Amino acid sequence: MELLETLFGYIGDVTWGWSLIPFLVILGIFFTLISGLVQFQFFGRMFRVFTAGGQPESAGHISSREALLVSVGGRVGGGNIAGVAVAITLGGPGAVFWMWAIALVGMATSLFECSLAQLFKESQKDGTYRGGPARYITHGLGQQFRWLAVLYSVCLIASFALGFNAFQGNTVAAAAQDSLGIDRMWTGIGLAILTGFIVFGGIKRIAKVADVVIPVMAIGYIGMALIVIAINITEIPEIIAMIVKNAFGIEEAVGGGMGAAVAQGLRRGLFSNEAGLGSAPNVAAVAYVRHPISQGIVQSLSVFIDTIIICSCTAFIILLGDVYVPGAEDVNGVVLTQQSLVSHVGEWAQYFLTFAILLFSFSSIIYNYYLGENALSFLTSKPVAINVLRVCVMGLVLIGATAPAATSVFFFSDPMMGILAIVNLIALTMLFPIGMRLLNDYRKQLKSGVEHPVLDVEQYSDLNIDPESWKDVK
Repeated sequence: MELLETLFGYIGDVTWGWSLIPFLVILGIFFTLISGLVQFQFFGRMFRVFTAGGQPESAGHISSREALLVSVGGRVGGGNIAGVAVAITLGGPGAVFWMWAIALVGMATSLFECSLAQLFKESQKDGTYRGGPARYITHGLGQQFRWLAVLYSVCLIASFALGFNAFQGNTVAAAAQDSLGIDRMWTGIGLAILTGFIVFGGIKRIAKVADVVIPVMAIGYIGMALIVIAINITEIPEIIAMIVKNAFGIEEAVGGGMGAAVAQGLRRGLFSNEAGLGSAPNVAAVAYVRHPISQGIVQSLSVFIDTIIICSCTAFIILLGDVYVPGAEDVNGVVLTQQSLVSHVGEWAQYFLTFAILLFSFSSIIYNYYLGENALSFLTSKPVAINVLRVCVMGLVLIGATAPAATSVFFFSDPMMGILAIVNLIALTMLFPIGMRLLNDYRKQLKSGVEHPVLDVEQYSDLNIDPESWKDVK
């Protein structure tokens, strides 16, 4: 175990320590500039493309809105409550500015990875569709890179479907025990049963649940943050000024100054919105759209919602309160968010936050499961393998809920996610010309007066695209 912990610790240092974050930032800036600030050009379309007509005729697709909500549910998790608090504790208020900055850049990265996932999606024998980095690696780069797709898939299963779901179970159980006094075992059993009911229904049931849960989750938390902002409206200009000053080292709130703010902001922002990590494309590929860029635009919105909106809600709840003390680390994580919210609206807020954590974590569990299912379907076509994964996820949610040391048991999760992210970014770099080709086609159709551009598969006959996946497009 010591050898394994040392090995994965080294992998984590190599990926998250000094290679992955610079890679994500540089690539995001590159995509943004070369694409002509695409995320800003189509910002208005993000809010209307997924409500456009033309719902899927095939039962294998989900709607663009459902794909967006599943992705939002996955991106929005404990990191939006506890992670932001940690970033502010270790990096100061300036970390919030750099979270915003990396989200705006990451919107372009997400657009391209999700568009490629759409383009190279595969139709399945049961009428459903599959897609994601593993598929665009093999279809876009060729079978000689299949080993890279296999590596990606194995890491995705290990990190998201297994490790992170144990963490989410642990988060829910801890919150229920601390605020409601519910024993971890009962929380774990209930959560495992509920998870099983959803995941055994596949992506269609996951999407239907997300369509209900995610709006309630997001609107409720945003509404609470708006109440806090309204109560402290006169302090908002001062808080924003403090964020900017700390971000550029004009004022220093913690040891490390601007460097700590940049490091914490970028790390927590990237970890939260997942842009470039290759997770969201697995869901984006299943949506029905007329053109791959349309879903890429919609998925950019999920990055915006996750970081610019939800993470900002947590940041303002903390910074507008009187619990946070710059430089002090005795109160951090979810406790800092919880105590800050209580200081604004009263003791009942801790129960509201527990409910929010439950929804945030549960939405992440079903999202993480689907990522694992999609990766496993690339490795094997045997239905029994999917059912084994479903049972394993239920078991791991229960184990995570009842094991206080879940973080140390599943120490491999972050390093494995680091590997899959590096693999995905390498593939994105190599496939970027195809992404630009799609983007130019989309822009050309818009310029000619087409309100909702349509993919002409024949124009991409030189690529290894599955025509069956686009047969319903009109």
